[in-house]
Amino acid sequence: MHVHRPLRLRSQEPVRSRGLYIRIDEENWIKIGIEAENDEIGRLGSVCTNLGYSDWATIDIPASINSMYYRVSSKGDDLLVECSYDGNDWTQMRICHMHAHEDHYLVGLYACSPKEEAGGAVYTFDRISIEKSIWKNE
Repeated sequence: MHVHRPLRLRSQEPVRSRGLYIRIDEENWIKIGIEAENDEIGRLGSVCTNLGYSDWATIDIPASINSMYYRVSSKGDDLLVECSYDGNDWTQMRICHMHAHEDHYLVGLYACSPKEEAGGAVYTFDRISIEKSIWKNE
């Protein structure tokens, strides 16, 4: 599996979190995205959940960043997660092992807001593609 997608967000409402969600089942999944911390700082991060236990890896980014490309590639039970500001130069975010690996993954996009009335906000996800993995055996 190779998932590649940019996310650009346009919204007049506060958005807490947005990104990519890959799921095997309710106890085995990974979430990649940007989470708003305050008006100055955001967090670019990933959560890997295996057998119901999660770990969260983040780095600080300027809150003004509202567009990010993500690329997730698989090799056996392992996932390589990368990000890019422009879709050309990629930075590794993490490699994780999925203990409950199946032959397929459920892939989706998410955007969350702390306000009930944020349902009128416009969230733009430019594209998503799922292709053969580009992560090669070494």
